[in-house]
Amino acid sequence: MPKAFFTVRAVVEEPLRKKFDHWYSTDHLPMALAAFKAEKAWRFWSTADASVHYAVYQFADQAKLDAAMKGGDVLQALIVDFDKNFPTVARSRDLLIMAEERDA
Repeated sequence: MPKAFFTVRAVVEEPLRKKFDHWYSTDHLPMALAAFKAEKAWRFWSTADASVHYAVYQFADQAKLDAAMKGGDVLQALIVDFDKNFPTVARSRDLLIMAEERDA
């Protein structure tokens, strides 16, 4: 079964970036990783647009991802936490299934 991923894209204005970066690293990412029971998580800042932040959570397969997303209380609690801390930060979410992986 291919790996599955949950992504969150947030647009963070410059005045909030340092505070957001610290909070996501020390609070939100560890909380989300545990709540989703994900295998791994990554965070990225875009080099094309410095205001764009990505968080990516890896799951063993689509069934595990679906289970994490269908446990509505888990996702909703994370949304509430995010909104409480950064109510003006817009974000979008996507669910991805790995189509291919190659090593060099």
